Amino acid sequence: MLHEPDSLRFASDATLAAIWGGGLLLAAGIAILADHRRAKRRDFDRVGWMPWTKIYFACLFPGVILIALAVKGWTGG
Repeated sequence: MLHEPDSLRFASDATLAAIWGGGLLLAAGIAILADHRRAKRRDFDRVGWMPWTKIYFACLFPGVILIALAVKGWTGG
């Protein structure tokens, strides 16, 4: 059975928000790279079906907000 590490179990809300925000920003980075790759494809007939731009914005804004709230929580106590 997989046990949760103590560093996550006893982490503050700000730390957990930063972890989630970092994950969302990582997903946004992957989405923007995939969108760039799709835009630069050689065969224009092979259109993808993933809405990478929408995924990018859906991950970017909550990620930035969570990181900002985490920084505020760390500095404000």
